[in-house]
Amino acid sequence: MNQKTLFVVALTFLLIAFSGGAYFYSAQQEKAAGQLATANRSALVRLHSPALGKVEAPVVIVEFFDPACETCRDFYPRVKAILQANPEQIRLVLRYAPFHNGSDKVVGLLEAARLQGKFWPVLEAILAAQPDWVANHTAQVDRVWKHLDGLGLNMEQMAFDLTSPEIAKVIAQDLADAKTLNVTMTPEYFVNGKPLPSFGFEQLQRLIDDELQATRRR
Repeated sequence: MNQKTLFVVALTFLLIAFSGGAYFYSAQQEKAAGQLATANRSALVRLHSPALGKVEAPVVIVEFFDPACETCRDFYPRVKAILQANPEQIRLVLRYAPFHNGSDKVVGLLEAARLQGKFWPVLEAILAAQPDWVANHTAQVDRVWKHLDGLGLNMEQMAFDLTSPEIAKVIAQDLADAKTLNVTMTPEYFVNGKPLPSFGFEQLQRLIDDELQATRRR
């Protein structure tokens, strides 16, 4: 065997070893994340968490999101379309992870709107207008208010509720749960307690499909 052939063989073995190691590392990461979610299942959903879908739905998607997050804005209608295509099978639970500067104040607006039964229309209005009130990864809450016109909100009551310690507790709880579950970016998803193996909408769709198929086999 000449030197060139030896080099090619050695390189091939190295590539195989590297690929196997990378796969093993990825699998170990996924396993560790799944174990973390299972051990801290109570941190996934709280009584205050806004949700869409039937309570008894067999597949539950928990999303940690930031209203100032551009990817959250992009994913939201796509996730909602999945729910609409599976109305009896999937429930979406939203958790707050206001990591952008100032976005905790926008979360406060969402919570104040929730107290008036207007969480979802306000969320969609805020996300639609996101380019207007987010600049340089910073939320400018003063620019959000004008996008709430016409939604039937009591603005004076909202302004009062924003100072409520209950809203501050909700945000603090969600941030604490995000830390417990090692959520460091948004959007972050758990499907029936399982985290995404890697980030991406296709990965989310595949995990949801796997869980839907698993429920049909039961």
